[in-house]
Amino acid sequence: MAPNYPYNQTYIWLISMTAALGGFLFGYDWVVIGGAKPFYEPFFNITSVADQGWGTSSALVGCMVGAILCILLSDKLGRKRLLIFSGFLFSLSAIGTALADTFWWFNCYRILGGIAMGIALNLSPLYISELAPPEKRGRLVTINQFLVMIGVLLAQIANWQISLLDTALAEDADFTAIAASWSGQEGWRWMFGAEVVPALLFFILMFFVPESTRWLIKNKQQERAVEVLTKIGGKEYAKDSLNETLSTLKEEDLGAVNFRELLQRNVLKLLGIGIFLAFLQQWSGINVVIYYAADIFTAAGFTLKQMMLNIVVIGGVMVASIFVTFATVDRYGRKSILLVCLAAMTLLYAGLGYSFYADLGGTSVVVLVLLNVMFYSISLAPLLWVLLSEIFPNRIRGAAISIGALAHWVGNFTLTYSFPAIKENLGWANNFWLYGVICAVGFMVIWWILPETKGKTLEELEKDLA
Repeated sequence: MAPNYPYNQTYIWLISMTAALGGFLFGYDWVVIGGAKPFYEPFFNITSVADQGWGTSSALVGCMVGAILCILLSDKLGRKRLLIFSGFLFSLSAIGTALADTFWWFNCYRILGGIAMGIALNLSPLYISELAPPEKRGRLVTINQFLVMIGVLLAQIANWQISLLDTALAEDADFTAIAASWSGQEGWRWMFGAEVVPALLFFILMFFVPESTRWLIKNKQQERAVEVLTKIGGKEYAKDSLNETLSTLKEEDLGAVNFRELLQRNVLKLLGIGIFLAFLQQWSGINVVIYYAADIFTAAGFTLKQMMLNIVVIGGVMVASIFVTFATVDRYGRKSILLVCLAAMTLLYAGLGYSFYADLGGTSVVVLVLLNVMFYSISLAPLLWVLLSEIFPNRIRGAAISIGALAHWVGNFTLTYSFPAIKENLGWANNFWLYGVICAVGFMVIWWILPETKGKTLEELEKDLA
């Protein structure tokens, strides 16, 4: 049984919530494009499938750059400095995208925001996991995903409310009418620009949180680490945590980053698991629902304003679902939740495909989409980052997680960019059936290879998985 340390709950939650603001900004930046899409495309006169895919996915190129920066720098510079940098880039991107007057500049600023997204989604959960007590780690890392979902919901609400300001725009407005409207000229700019307020807040607050204690210990700053650990759980906790972390590090590991260790057999196996989970999270198809919700609901027969409201409901379901993860992640474990939800998503995609195949449309599509979003938000959305923050060794955790994050963004980009062409060739029904098959494959692989990680310290997991 773990010792009963006198944890400073307020301090733990404050630093976790501050870091998780990076997740909030990721969530906002991630989905604001979906609600703005019906308006900025007419403004820039985007009509080709290639340009549609590039406008939606250009930020994901930046996300891959952000992940590569984390591979190279997170174990050298620490988590805090890169998170501060991401706050600056979020702020710059929000202003630049809102003011862009050409499609080229629009995508340049979206790419800058993508770099910030790649850093934040990678390092925010890592930072929290390295400061969290083991029995609270699953829940605390899930805070990051909770704020991702809050960011998603607020972006969707902002998009919806801003679109409602244009009372002169008809519900059945065509491409030309939207381009000439206030929404097509100015409204979409406010959708992106609203992000600057939380971005600046995150940038400022990150100066006031401590560096990751495990990074400090690895980089020969043990006195600073002990100060932070004492604030978290008292002197005994600080002593035990310091000794446990040092037990997983050799003298030559201190103050050094040895990328060759990524090629060790046991680390390669864990990287394989992380990369598979990252691609599964993306190719399970949920980002198609997020980025192309407007197209899905339009194809199902909804008007422009009904479609915008449906997108808001998706965000509400994502936020509500995270509370299920809060209640279950440290009780039932990561693997069980993933298996149950992947099985459900497989069946729901089968139903979605049939709804489009049989032209059922309307209510059935909305219900099935919302249920699918719910199971994804309980499982793959938060648990990928919980698991990536747990399974890798202390000495190369930053670089290893960043490789998993890079795989996440490669999967995201390839899915998002290729979707318009895939949909044109396969049709809606076959497209959703394809995602169902991917979820079924994911279920089988996780059943066979994924270890359970709940309730153990990062150092215990390192010894077990080695």
